[in-house]
Amino acid sequence: MTDLLLLAPDGRVRTELLVEHEPMLTPATPLKSRVAYAAAHVIPKPYADNVPGAPADLDWDATLAFRHHVWSQGLGVADAMDTAQRNMGLDAAATRELISRSAKEAESVGGALVVGVNTDHIDDEVISIDAVIDAYLEQLHFTEDAGAGVVLMASRHLARVAESPADYERVYNAVLGKATTPVILHWLGEAFDPVLAGYFGGRDGDLNTATDTLLRIIEENADTVSGVKMSLLDADAEIAVRARLPHTASMYTGDDFNYVDLIRGDGTIADLPDGGRSDARGHYSDALLGAFAAIAPVAARAIRALDAGDPEAYERILRPTEALSRQVFAAPTFYYKTGVAFLSWLNGHQESFTMVGGLHSARSLPHLSEIVRLANASAALERPELAAARWNGLLALNGIVEPTAPPASPPAPEHAEGERLETGTTERTA
Repeated sequence: MTDLLLLAPDGRVRTELLVEHEPMLTPATPLKSRVAYAAAHVIPKPYADNVPGAPADLDWDATLAFRHHVWSQGLGVADAMDTAQRNMGLDAAATRELISRSAKEAESVGGALVVGVNTDHIDDEVISIDAVIDAYLEQLHFTEDAGAGVVLMASRHLARVAESPADYERVYNAVLGKATTPVILHWLGEAFDPVLAGYFGGRDGDLNTATDTLLRIIEENADTVSGVKMSLLDADAEIAVRARLPHTASMYTGDDFNYVDLIRGDGTIADLPDGGRSDARGHYSDALLGAFAAIAPVAARAIRALDAGDPEAYERILRPTEALSRQVFAAPTFYYKTGVAFLSWLNGHQESFTMVGGLHSARSLPHLSEIVRLANASAALERPELAAARWNGLLALNGIVEPTAPPASPPAPEHAEGERLETGTTERTA
């Protein structure tokens, strides 16, 4: 098979063999033991003016085809989330079109879909609490009318104006009181968006106060809140909140560093006669992960191992992907979207490695090289030969090619009558 070129931070180049993996198969049955959503990215037209500050100009065929790829593996799609570059290139008009188009595609195939509801159609400014509520409700009603499920995302506007946990409760209770469909709440940590530091009133890293606020919101809206997605990159915090959730709400891990253990959990799952899940849900997390967009076939295969009662196979399949995900989500974490799009390009889901807002330039070649190495090791390259050709070609475009052995030194010339030139001198032989 083709060699991969790998580039170290100091500029050294070495080669590594592609690893042969099991072929990607389209599953025949839905996932049973866990609910899993992949937070999908968007794919721009490669020739469009997708520069910083310009409106997003998307390749809708490729963008929607990627969602069908996720659905084909048995996963749900979480759309118009931060993975889709909300607040980082995806403008309000493109966000609404994405929600409308994805909802229609989901309906056409019976695919599970939830989408982000936020306040980001308002300019990036300080607004009142009442204005935050109105902005949330505008997007909520649009999303429900489109027929998509709702993820109520953390709002930058609310983070700026809220002065206490009571302000968060006021906003969330007002918005959730108007929802007509189940809602997943989203607790996004400051590693993903520094503006959200202290969300839910937990200033200066006070997770206890933030957790208490979140739980009061859930309890006061038990008929509406179906779960919470935690993206703090803190497994202990997620487990602590998970243990306190009411039975009406599921935990969806958004921890792209520790998802293997969080999804596996510490409980056993029993099949119920109606095809539902047991009440062991408090001992594991479901999934809503940007990482799963990058490794959809591997993630689905791992969860099917849990469906089959084979946790050892789950561990063997999914554990290697965690190192890959940690590289994709390395600090500064909010640039992880570049790695997701890069893997999509390597795997043939888009024709160019480009992103809206020019965000494909947010990671260095050595960083991407390590993604390639870890993807190769964890079976995340769906078409290995294509991935190698594209990656090696990108390196060549940047003047980086496979090193060649230096030519052997030629023998010193011989001279007449036994003379031989050696190191600048002549010596007569007998």
